[in-house]
Amino acid sequence: MDIVLLGAPGAGKGTQAELLADWLGVPAVSSGELFRAAMEANTPLGNQARGYIERGAYVPDDITVGMIAERLGRPDCARGVILDGFPRTEAQAEALARLLGEMGRAVDLVALILVPTEALVRRLSGRWSCPRCGAIYHETLSPPRVAGICDACGGTLQRRGDDAPEVQERRIEVYLEQTAPLITYYRERGLLVEIDGDQTIDAVQSALRDAVRRAGGAPEGEQA
Repeated sequence: MDIVLLGAPGAGKGTQAELLADWLGVPAVSSGELFRAAMEANTPLGNQARGYIERGAYVPDDITVGMIAERLGRPDCARGVILDGFPRTEAQAEALARLLGEMGRAVDLVALILVPTEALVRRLSGRWSCPRCGAIYHETLSPPRVAGICDACGGTLQRRGDDAPEVQERRIEVYLEQTAPLITYYRERGLLVEIDGDQTIDAVQSALRDAVRRAGGAPEGEQA
């Protein structure tokens, strides 16, 4: 199956994409990871993207779509893919439809993982790091043994400026504003399924697998 996962920052798309990919036996493809890998490898598209990313600008669709097209063309994507972070706009959705259409395929399911903004802000702003050794903690998900102190080296933990609640709230607002047309696009085509993301990781994954089954997909050996 070819599946798109949508959700605001902090919704857990990356974790759920990996779990779903393992279950279905297809790769999980993150646009962010593609960008990082391409830049590290100094590929032509990676070098084009670097200039935009380093100055915080939007990477043009032709570069993003080019990277996705190259990835979809690899043998491990022949049976399907879980897309995380792409598409982000209606234009990218149209490009994805063309790419898959050329392969005789189409998007089978779009899962929107919904989490209240307050919960997203708590997830994102609860991160603390140790400037001395680089260890990462979370106030509720993975707290240090002693509040404010690194378990590994005893350093004083700090919160990055871009992890502040007000920064994360604005980041979420921007995502929702930009993604609203894409949600409408897929809902109108009958592909969108809403998943309650304010649950445990296992519960969200179970809901996603149920949605996949209803869409006619399941791993080999499991009846859809």
